[in-house]
Amino acid sequence: MIHNRTKILDMLANGKISTEEAERLLELVDEPQERVKTGKKMKYLRVTINPNSGCDGKSDVERVNVRVPLALIRAGVKFTSLIPNEAADKVDDALREKGINYNIKNLKDEDIEQLIEALSDLEVDIEDGKAKINVYVE
Repeated sequence: MIHNRTKILDMLANGKISTEEAERLLELVDEPQERVKTGKKMKYLRVTINPNSGCDGKSDVERVNVRVPLALIRAGVKFTSLIPNEAADKVDDALREKGINYNIKNLKDEDIEQLIEALSDLEVDIEDGKAKINVYVE
């Protein structure tokens, strides 16, 4: 991976590619090759809630189907570097009030990549009398 980064930076230095192209290529090189068991690259965190089949459409459970792009999660982490210190302090104070002792400025790309890698093994299925809830990565 370091070799690829060096090649991209050399191409940029020699004027063979633009800054924007270099940024895009570096993002692709830095992007981990997450794979689920099927060999497909993970792209989404998925949450679904469906009424149980025995409810015959008369359930008070709302149908939910949420698909969050993992790229959005990554982008959110990068935006934390843009948060002014005063605002970050307020976020940290609010988290502490909820019992979470964490400094938002300490959130790094590596942390989110570990989280996303761990998500590849995540599969939550909950079924009660009214609905079935699934949380997984696809």
